[in-house]
Amino acid sequence: MSSPAPVRLFSADLDGTLLGNPESTARFKAAWTALPPAARPLLVFNSGRLVDDLGRFADNGTLPASDYSIGGVGTQVFDPGAGRLLTEFHTHLADGWDLARVREIVGRFPGVTPQPAEFQHEFKSSWFLDRAPSAVIRELKRSLADAGLAVNLVYSSARDLDVLPHHATKGGALAWLCARLGVPLDTVLVAGDTGNDASMFRLPGVRGIIVENALPELFEATVDIPTYSSRQILADGVLDGLCHYGVVAVLPTKEKTRLRRADMAPGFQMLFTGTKLGSLSERERAFLATAHAQALVALKKNITPLGFSACSLADNPVTGTDANYRSVWARDGAITVANTLHLDDEDVRAAQIQTLETLLHATTPNGQIPANVRLADGQADFSGVGSIASIDSGLWVVIALYHYAARTGDHSQLYRHADRLQTIMNWLSAQDSNHDGLLEIPEAGDWTDLFGRSYNVLYDEVLWFRANVCYGRILELRGQFDRAADYLRWSQQIRSRILEVFWPTTRPAAADPRQNRFADRQSGLGDAQYLLAEITPFAFNWRCDTYGNILAFLMNVLDVDRARTAFRFMWGVGVNQPWPVANLYPVVQAGDPDWRAYYTVNLLNLPHHYHNGGLWPLVGGMWVRFIHRLGFHEVACRELVRLAQLNQLGRDHEWEFNEWAHGQTGRPMGKAYQAWSAASFLRACHEVEADLPFAGDL
Repeated sequence: MSSPAPVRLFSADLDGTLLGNPESTARFKAAWTALPPAARPLLVFNSGRLVDDLGRFADNGTLPASDYSIGGVGTQVFDPGAGRLLTEFHTHLADGWDLARVREIVGRFPGVTPQPAEFQHEFKSSWFLDRAPSAVIRELKRSLADAGLAVNLVYSSARDLDVLPHHATKGGALAWLCARLGVPLDTVLVAGDTGNDASMFRLPGVRGIIVENALPELFEATVDIPTYSSRQILADGVLDGLCHYGVVAVLPTKEKTRLRRADMAPGFQMLFTGTKLGSLSERERAFLATAHAQALVALKKNITPLGFSACSLADNPVTGTDANYRSVWARDGAITVANTLHLDDEDVRAAQIQTLETLLHATTPNGQIPANVRLADGQADFSGVGSIASIDSGLWVVIALYHYAARTGDHSQLYRHADRLQTIMNWLSAQDSNHDGLLEIPEAGDWTDLFGRSYNVLYDEVLWFRANVCYGRILELRGQFDRAADYLRWSQQIRSRILEVFWPTTRPAAADPRQNRFADRQSGLGDAQYLLAEITPFAFNWRCDTYGNILAFLMNVLDVDRARTAFRFMWGVGVNQPWPVANLYPVVQAGDPDWRAYYTVNLLNLPHHYHNGGLWPLVGGMWVRFIHRLGFHEVACRELVRLAQLNQLGRDHEWEFNEWAHGQTGRPMGKAYQAWSAASFLRACHEVEADLPFAGDL
């Protein structure tokens, strides 16, 4: 079999691909400009932005200069060397195109507002249409067709609507440019993150990079063609793909491309006033190396013949209901599996496999994953605290299983448990009793098993979105492309619904046939700064579920702009004080409408305790990754050091990696050597400081 032809041209989207994290963008620029000019492929920026806007990224030093630019979602081709638009390209766009008529028809459609003038030109009519259901897009297409207009309608990111000439796509413009340059398509590499990039990937012979933060609309559009799916986001995902295809061999370190305080936007410079930044000292690096080694010790204390236990059996005395901890818990085990996949350790890998096997074999015939499986006798418990079903158990297992298969290349479990996996998804789907895309959760039916959340709960809905994406990818790995596309398509509906319901806004949404939604009456909250914690048919919980918002960004529900807004709020109110990080802000006090009498059971959910504003190292590790993905490496490193200090405290010994700590005193309160606390810290180390010696030596 012959080797693939060398890459002669690289075409990349910008927003959400090369742009979004200034530090990873800097790494891309450094790696690209370091390539020998004679071996460097042609660089083409291929964006929804107009070409006048694209040039500024090279002018201000953000990106390397491109050899060509395709702008306006495939409606402009620009030659920077010649300093001109290739107007020859416009000839075949003009046939059947009537901009004035398009503006007239789209402009009177309910819910649309025009995008700013800099996004418009003679072959591109661009609009905002928030969270439009597919039926609305189909109706708009019919209206344009009925008017005799042959157009290409592109709707992406649950917001951006572009109406273009019939032949105008990113892929079409790229194919035209390649033909003009004499570049064969089998020497072209492309990268993107949304549905409007799909036409590039579907050009015959083209190779593709899909970044980890890609929306499921792109996975759906490319489900039946080979692509490289990176496990990294934004420009780091692009660099990972360039390494995979042999274009780039050496990557710059995160330390060398960190964003210094002086380079931050003024609002973030002020936000981090008083925060110690700068490179870590040798003492701090040595401390993190010790913390990493101790985390691995804590993790291995939880390896049992049935998989990962929730906490070390040897170091936690059993009293009363604590016997529940002597189990392989579905959510704890799956989270531990997902957060340790980067470790090259035979014992850990064996425990990952056994954890998933134990849980999958305990699945009921109708598809319910147990809350836990007891280590003593292998019996499954499906009811958990208060005899309430654990809805998130199945969600986490599907997510962990996909990531295990994608990371290791071992797909055997996907085939061996194929029927079980389908019944699990069917059981989870049945929790969406009104078929609106969101699950209806019983009170205390997830990880907050002694806390009063119910109906549409942010944490569970984020996991539901991710589980549908992961199951779609599982079906894709098994070659069942049509069914995979169904789940990826449905996940887009779930994401749109989450943003519609949990992120209130005063902006009008697209017309929607659903009526009598409480979300419609949330405009009294104004424009949100974070995703709300809970929505019911009769009320909503306005508190900030820190964990849910962090997960929403890490699992690609929130875009970078919304994630930055949520981060500013959470940092501003101090959810990371005295340690990272409290799971809820503000806490529920006795007498609040949200208070439940059972919060005093075992004194667990008093204010600043446990799920009521307790500090969770599990969430702290995700907090560090959240900050790093936003492009604040120095801030993330400092939070990682503080998280290590929390994990060091212990109740009886240092380095206990406790389950949780008091939200005010910062003292550890939970079980010692908690598996997911150690695993979350290990993964944060891997993502933030992968270039440190300790991260590469293990």
